[in-house]
Amino acid sequence: MSLPHPALDGAADLPDCGLIRAQGDDAAAFLHGQLTNDFAQLGAAQARLAGYCSAKGRLLASFVGWKQAPDDILLLCSADLLAATLKRLSMFVLRAKCRLTDATGEFRLMGLAGDSARQWLGSAAPSAPWGKAEHAGATVVRLPDAGSQPRFLWVAPRDAATPELPSLGLDAWRWGEVHSGVARIEAATVDQFVPQMLNFELIGGVDFKKGCYPGQEVVARSQYRGTAKRRSFVFDLPASASAGQEIFHSGDPGQPAGMVVNAALLPGPSGSLLAEVKLASLGDGSLHLGDPAGPRLVPAPMPYEVPVQSSAAD
Repeated sequence: MSLPHPALDGAADLPDCGLIRAQGDDAAAFLHGQLTNDFAQLGAAQARLAGYCSAKGRLLASFVGWKQAPDDILLLCSADLLAATLKRLSMFVLRAKCRLTDATGEFRLMGLAGDSARQWLGSAAPSAPWGKAEHAGATVVRLPDAGSQPRFLWVAPRDAATPELPSLGLDAWRWGEVHSGVARIEAATVDQFVPQMLNFELIGGVDFKKGCYPGQEVVARSQYRGTAKRRSFVFDLPASASAGQEIFHSGDPGQPAGMVVNAALLPGPSGSLLAEVKLASLGDGSLHLGDPAGPRLVPAPMPYEVPVQSSAAD
């Protein structure tokens, strides 16, 4: 079954994203001790994918973070969980010289994609994912591609002129987000997944050499005890979907086989989704959205290799 895919070229506003600012002499050290990735060694030309976990190793939020200035770090996250995440992180600042605030209102957030975006950015376009650069007063972060199309995060002061690019709808941008294979925790999926379920360690979202952070022992044990039993994959389907919906396997209809992580609505209606599923469900039978008789999920290409062997039963 072939489903329509959008033309991923242009610029889209990102109202579903927000920014947390960590500012102060201890900002990097504080985040280093709270998140799954290394912020102590974060360079000026780098961005980081990172997770914020509970003590049980479950993701409460996911971030793309970068240094806006030497003692000023911005964290992009899903807008619907920003307030709760900011409140929780603030509880652990204690005596650290770090001030956490909601900086969403200070900036214009846009997603840029395709050849037109690359040409508009010119030599300022970072050449590899998680590279960061400056362009005409804005910060540009290279995100992992969707198919063969480059994607960039563009962050500028609220009153800055917008990029001179074709308009790209939010649904098309979210399709690219899904097909990049990089999960974003939303309010509906808080406390549902350990990082490996979302392939975070495969795409640079976990540093196993850094010091402790909440849930670190669980995340490390999940890594070293053997092959993961649940992973995330991209699917298309002839229907719409939303984060947090359950997925069922035709051969085991009595219990969920997975959960939608992120979803994008396309014309038709049809959709694409990134879903966390049991590896055992990828063999015979079929996967369905919502209930065992729901819309069938059609596997789509993954942009990176995902181990699919399971060493133990769920």
